[in-house]
Amino acid sequence: MMLITLSRYFFLQFFFTVITYSSSLESVQEKQWTKAVVQKKAPYWEGVAVEAGEFKNLKLTDYLGKYLVLLFYPLDFTFVCPTEILAFNDRITEFNELNAEIVVCSVDSHFTHLAWTNTSRKNGGLGSIKIPMLSDLNRKISQDYGVYVPELGHTLRGLFIIDGQGILRQITINDLPVGRSVDETLRLLHAFQYTDSHGEVCPANWKPGADTIIPHPVKKKYYFEKVNEDCSGH
Repeated sequence: MMLITLSRYFFLQFFFTVITYSSSLESVQEKQWTKAVVQKKAPYWEGVAVEAGEFKNLKLTDYLGKYLVLLFYPLDFTFVCPTEILAFNDRITEFNELNAEIVVCSVDSHFTHLAWTNTSRKNGGLGSIKIPMLSDLNRKISQDYGVYVPELGHTLRGLFIIDGQGILRQITINDLPVGRSVDETLRLLHAFQYTDSHGEVCPANWKPGADTIIPHPVKKKYYFEKVNEDCSGH
């Protein structure tokens, strides 16, 4: 009788340990889960944005047929964030020339976005800008894209390049202290669009006008012979 009781005790203890572990694992996975995967459809979103001083409903499908740079930033009225938004905004023409648009997004309300655009640059505001500012007040968009940090209550600095078919092509996520590069984002747009059109691939540090590689076991040598013609090594 004692043996049966002990066996039952250890079985129940093992059972509850497994259940507790499974629940903890599911909780961790839920916090870490992201729906944003390169080469897959970008997670759908829609929401209220501030554009040209007005409130406007935006959705991902508004940008089909164009490249979209979706830029997450932590919070309005902060430090690095206005420098990033203004840097991208001030070069929006270069993005438009590539048939690309920019949307910036944070967990602030659209009312806070509007207040920030009504604050002068000299006072840490944005002033009038050309790119829409999307509100993610319920955190769903930033969670779907894997940039939301629950312990902080806001996002990391995520940058997502989505092509005209709604496919996610590139992800960059920075920690909070360091802003992102407009030049690098434009370089990536040029590179993806080149490969879309020509079928060749872009080597490291590629810029428009530079040589590309034919992705073929034999034909790739044309690139490597050219760039290594001054090399004496094997």
